[in-house]
Amino acid sequence: MDEGYVKFQSRLNENYPPADWDLDEIFMWRDKLYRLKYIGAYENGIGYGNISIRSRFTKEFIISGTATGNIPILLSDHFTRVSSYNLEKNRVVCSGKVHASSESMTHAAVYDCDPTIKAVIHVHSKKFWQILKFQLPTSDPSAKYGTPEMAKEIIRLYHHSAFKKVGVMVMGGHEEGILSFGSTLDEAGKRLLEKMSGSR
Repeated sequence: MDEGYVKFQSRLNENYPPADWDLDEIFMWRDKLYRLKYIGAYENGIGYGNISIRSRFTKEFIISGTATGNIPILLSDHFTRVSSYNLEKNRVVCSGKVHASSESMTHAAVYDCDPTIKAVIHVHSKKFWQILKFQLPTSDPSAKYGTPEMAKEIIRLYHHSAFKKVGVMVMGGHEEGILSFGSTLDEAGKRLLEKMSGSR
C-alpha cells in the first residue's frame, strides 16, 4: 500500500517560511473534516486527506503537509507553501517545515483550471466513494493519485464534464478519494458535505 507517500519530486526550502496568510478558516475546516473522519489516518499510521488555499494574487498555495493526517489539531508549521510546480515533470517547490502533501499535484491541477478557484479539499470515505463513483464526475481508474495522469484527468473533467459546475469529483483510481473546490474554502467544504449528505 503506497497511500500517503509523496510520488512527485519535492524540493523543500526550510529557510523560507510560509506566507503570512490568514489560516483561521483552513484550521476550522480541517478540524471539522478531521472530526468527521474524512481526514485522518488508517490503523497502519498512513494519513489521508488534505486541504489547501490559494493566494489571491499569485499561483502559490498553502497545503497541509505530508504525514499530517494523524495529527488531531494542525498548527501553522504543519502547512507548507507551494511556490511553484510543474505538472508534466511531477515536481513541486515548497517552503516551510514539512514537505507538501502527496496530493499537491492534484491540487495544483485544479488551480490551473481556473484562476477563480481559491480552495481545494481532498477527503477519504469508502462509503461515499462507492456511492458517488460515476454518479459524479469520476477520473479514469487507471490514473493514480499524485501522478501527471491524475493531473491531466482533473483538467479533462473540468473542461468536459459537470465537474466545473458541481465542484465535486470522485477519484476513480484512488480508492476512497473525493475532491472538491470553490472560490472560497467555505464553498468547497459546503459543496463536498452537501453531495455526501445527499447520498446517504
